[in-house]
Amino acid sequence: MTTTASRWRRSLGLAIAGVSMLAVSAAAAAEVTVWCWDPNFNGATMKEAAARYTAAHPDVTFNIVDFAKADLEQKLQAQLASGTTEGLPDIVLIEDYGAQKYLQSFPGAFEPLTGKVDYTGFAPYKVELATLNGQTYSLPFDSGVTGFFYRSDYLKDAGYDDAALQDITWDKFIEIGKDVEAKTGHKLISLDLNDAGLLRIMLQSAGAWYFTPDGQSAIAGNAKFKAALTNFAHVLQSGVYKQVAGWNDYTGAFTSGEVSGTVTGVWMTGTIKAQPDQSGKWGVAPIPKLDGVEGATHASNLGGSSWYVIASSAEKAEATDFLATVWGKDVDFYQKILINQGALGSLLAAREGEAFKASDAFFGGQAVWQNFSDWLAAIPGVNYGIFTNEADAAVIAQIPALKDGGDIDAAIAAIDAQVKQQTQ
Repeated sequence: MTTTASRWRRSLGLAIAGVSMLAVSAAAAAEVTVWCWDPNFNGATMKEAAARYTAAHPDVTFNIVDFAKADLEQKLQAQLASGTTEGLPDIVLIEDYGAQKYLQSFPGAFEPLTGKVDYTGFAPYKVELATLNGQTYSLPFDSGVTGFFYRSDYLKDAGYDDAALQDITWDKFIEIGKDVEAKTGHKLISLDLNDAGLLRIMLQSAGAWYFTPDGQSAIAGNAKFKAALTNFAHVLQSGVYKQVAGWNDYTGAFTSGEVSGTVTGVWMTGTIKAQPDQSGKWGVAPIPKLDGVEGATHASNLGGSSWYVIASSAEKAEATDFLATVWGKDVDFYQKILINQGALGSLLAAREGEAFKASDAFFGGQAVWQNFSDWLAAIPGVNYGIFTNEADAAVIAQIPALKDGGDIDAAIAAIDAQVKQQTQ
C-alpha cells in the first residue's frame, strides 16, 4: 500500500467517523413542542421551565406554541377525533374542567405518568382530577384559587379600603360597585355574557356543582344552585360591569384602567402585573360570599390546568423527564414563576419558600401569596365530572333572560332540561 493510499484511507475513515458522530448527535437532539394559551402566564412559565431544562440538557429544545384557549381546545379535539397523530404536540395544556372528558373520550391518547412523577408531592385534589382507572396522566400545574383583584386607587377615591372588602356578600359587592361608578366613573368589573365563569365561582364557593359525584344533574331542586343563580342574576341586572366580548376585550378593560377590577383566578396575576406603570395601584380581596347559604365561603376556584404528554409523541421520553424534573421537583422554579407570573403551583414543597411569604409592592405591599395560599386551603371540593362545558352552555343560553329580570325558577328548569338532553 502506498503512503498516499494509506493517508487517503485514513482520511476517508475519519470522514466516515465524523459523519457517524454527526448522525448520532442529530439523532440525540430533540425538539419538544408544547401547546398552551395565555403567553403572559402559561407560556411564560413554560418558557422558564424550558430554559432550565435546556441548560442541563442542551440537546433538547422547545417549541412553545401559543393559542387562544378556545382555538387550542378545538384543534386538539378535532385532531384526536380524527385518529391522526401527525401534527399533535408532545405536551399540551388542558384545563382541569375538561380533563376527565379528554381521558375518557380518547383512551390511549395520553401517556400515563404514574411511576414517573412523584404524585405524593402534589395537592391531592389536582392529582384526582387527572386520574382514571388507577392511572394518573397529568403533571399538575396551577390552582385557580379566586380573589377580587381591584384598583385600590379607584376604590380609595370612592371611600373604600381593603378592610371594607372583607367578609362581604354579593349584594354588598353590587352596592360598592354602584357607589364606585357614581364617584369615579369606573365600572367595577368587566363581564363577558358568553361566559359562565362567575356562576361557577359562586357555585364552588358553597361546595356545589352542576352534577352529583355519580354524574347526575344537580340543578333542579338544588337550593345552592338556586342561590348561586339568583346572585348571578343580581350581578347581571345591576349594571356594575362593562359588557365585553372575548378574552382580549375582557382583560383589556381592567388592564387599561377602564374598569376597577375583576373576580377571577390567581392565574390572572401575570396579566395584571404586565402593566408596570400600575404598580402600587392594585389590591386583592377575598371573593364575596353567598348570603344565607349553609357552608358558603369566601374561597373558590376558577380554572386551573395541567400538562399532559401525548402518547404518540416521538419525544415523549424527553417530554416526560422534563415535566418530572422541572415541574415535578424544582422548588426554586416555583418561587420564580410565583413572583413573576403569579403562578400558584400545586407542588406542596414550593409553598415553604420565601416567595410565598413575601409582600408584593405591586399590590400595595399586601402578602398576596400568603392570602391566596390561605384561601386555597378553604376551597370546597367538588367533582367537576365530564359535562361542565355542556352545563355552561345551558347557563349561557339563559343569561339574556336573567339579565332582563327573567324568572329564576323558569331559568333553572330550562338549564336542567338542556343539560339532561345534552348529556343523555
